[in-house]
Amino acid sequence: MRTSKRRTITSTARATAPNATAIIWGRLFSQAEREIDILVYVALFLVEDTGVQRLFAEKARAGVRFRVLLGQPDCAAVALRGEEEGIGDAISAKVRNAIALYRPLRQLDGVEFRLHDTVLYNSIYRADDDLLVNTHVYGNVASNAPILHLRSVAGGDMVTTYRESFERIWDNAKPLAAED
Repeated sequence: MRTSKRRTITSTARATAPNATAIIWGRLFSQAEREIDILVYVALFLVEDTGVQRLFAEKARAGVRFRVLLGQPDCAAVALRGEEEGIGDAISAKVRNAIALYRPLRQLDGVEFRLHDTVLYNSIYRADDDLLVNTHVYGNVASNAPILHLRSVAGGDMVTTYRESFERIWDNAKPLAAED
């Protein structure tokens, strides 16, 4: 007898999720026991939430590996994304703001930040074997695009695909200098 494993994929737009940062991202990151990975251009909504920042610091102090990939503020991919979203150079300014706001977290052991110049087709938020993937939709800001919740399952490869994508970008990204 053959049994099949079912995958559950849920989706909502980031901006329409009720109390999104506290509920969706807080729940995801609070369950992390080994690793938290974030791949974005900015995700200013995370760094501006003091509860999420406190959670990140607690996780880092508890030994959870914490890696963040932010967009290189002056790269062509970030500039193009701003043009496509109709917000001009606002993304570059937001990245610089996020870098400044993340400074206290960047001082903790086990926390690493890098800057990438990759064209992102989605943003990835990972806590151990769970991912939130915020798809990017041409002409729309990321907060108006769908979020997919993916969980690693035996025999599945979707989560592995996103994790490998993160690792490729991580390997090619530039470490963020402590003084930045």
